[in-house]
Amino acid sequence: MNNSQLQGKVVLITGGTSGIGRATAFAFARRGARVAIADIDASGGEKTRQEIVADGGSAIFIKADVTKASEVQAMVNKVVETYGRLDYAHNNAGVEDDIVSTAEGSEENWDRAMRVNLKGVWLCMKHELPQMVKQGAGAIVNTASVVGMIGVPNHAANSASKAGVIALTRTAALEYARAGIRINSVCPGGINTPSNVRLGIISETGKTLIPTSAPIGRRGEPEEIAETVVWLCSDAASYIIGQAIMVDGGYSVQ
Repeated sequence: MNNSQLQGKVVLITGGTSGIGRATAFAFARRGARVAIADIDASGGEKTRQEIVADGGSAIFIKADVTKASEVQAMVNKVVETYGRLDYAHNNAGVEDDIVSTAEGSEENWDRAMRVNLKGVWLCMKHELPQMVKQGAGAIVNTASVVGMIGVPNHAANSASKAGVIALTRTAALEYARAGIRINSVCPGGINTPSNVRLGIISETGKTLIPTSAPIGRRGEPEEIAETVVWLCSDAASYIIGQAIMVDGGYSVQ
């Protein structure tokens, strides 16, 4: 991939203050893209913005809750007002699941997963797509998960919401391909992220507490997902539309 093709491009990343979103923000910025970081975490967002700028990049932070239509619309409007366009979007904001069996899961947990992981992606695309259509080009990558593609016990809400993201991605990809907009999803496996620390899978020092069952023999890093997202947005992936790209160390092919 020729990094110069991203110079001056504008990318919006939701859930951009930590983990995969944060890594993706830096990956785009270091290639010369102008980055809009969106998150509900204002302090984390400003910290990430400052670090990108200190690293020589261009970035703004927008506080937004992806479950609220008015905030999502304002978020996209702010990007366009600031940079004049929107070339790429990484709809990445999401929540982790309670690790319980299907019958033991709470209605609150189910509704939260659907609201953030699925409705949030739909709302983002609803407001990103008109701008991209107006421009005649664009690329969107939605964060799904390996659990949306294969059965994983004790993750009913997350699995269902992420499978919904994959189906939504495929539908939108078919609708907007002829408008010059490519839409794909990325499906991470076990990644060293703050959410895995909260779930007790990874220690705060980064040590794996629960052994990975991926054939590669280790957990992935957020930067490995970020590089996949950048590639999917770039012209190097110009013939890839509607796909769910597995980045899971081989977990799903066992």
